Amino acid sequence: MTGTRIAALGHYQPAKVLTNHDLAKLVDTDDAWITSRVGIRTRHVAGPDEPVDELAAHAAGKALAAAGLTPDDIDLVLVATSTAIDRSPNTAARVANRLGMPSPATMDLNVVCAGFTHALATADHAVRAGGARRVLVIGADKMTEVCDWTDRTTCVLVGDGAGAAIVEAVDDADPADAPGIGPVLWGSVPEMGNAVRIEGTPPRFAQEGQSVYRWATQQLPALARKTCERSGIAPEELAGVVLHQANLRIIEPLAAKIGAVNAIVARDVVDSGNTSAASIPLALAKLVERGELPSGAPVLLFGFGGNLSYAGQVIRVP
Repeated sequence: MTGTRIAALGHYQPAKVLTNHDLAKLVDTDDAWITSRVGIRTRHVAGPDEPVDELAAHAAGKALAAAGLTPDDIDLVLVATSTAIDRSPNTAARVANRLGMPSPATMDLNVVCAGFTHALATADHAVRAGGARRVLVIGADKMTEVCDWTDRTTCVLVGDGAGAAIVEAVDDADPADAPGIGPVLWGSVPEMGNAVRIEGTPPRFAQEGQSVYRWATQQLPALARKTCERSGIAPEELAGVVLHQANLRIIEPLAAKIGAVNAIVARDVVDSGNTSAASIPLALAKLVERGELPSGAPVLLFGFGGNLSYAGQVIRVP
């Protein structure tokens, strides 16, 4: 049987940094108000000449280099994004073109903040079914392009960036190549779909913050523990927990309720803000790059938010 693993990771953020003090010049807010409510101190902002596919391609290039692969080695490109302005060609096709890939299959997935974990599961399924051998999975969003800079409840949250992973096939029969991507747990709450929105012309990000907060803190711990159970991992065995980087007031209580008492908890939201589909691979890649998570260690990934969709899996660090 064919299993899967993450071979390498990559991440990218635009050079421009917007601090809370900078935001205080734009809207009625201040550093204390923002940090006390969401824990964010800075976020990266892409310029008008930096489209989503460019952010995605930068992260993808780093992942390919880290894996020792070339663009020719990839046969499927999946990009999770909800902020691509153009409908066609899709972002994945534009990334493939930027990287000079000869003939990969290319698909975008729009599951907003849970996009990367949905895309990772899709890549895992494609490889296990024999539809691909190596998949480039990217989460990329330019949230600052869809935010209302006069609304202090949302503009303080968002940032731009991209994270990427290379998913490849391994042999289940070889213990040295034990599968590195566990079974996915995914679903949605359709009746709460309007709680997080990017809609209108031009599109604008809006949310019902209290509804999302209550749902996440009350419902997600049990879902996260069930995700661990599907992979045969007890929460206390986790080396890391990388949740969607929405709000520090959601992340920290969630990690505690999951029972991951020995895990490093990603808190990249403090420096990057909410980067939607980019938030999980961005945070994970940084932890690995800094050497905070050893190779082979089990890490829970769990995305949630837009559409009130969620998806999670336990992976092994490349």
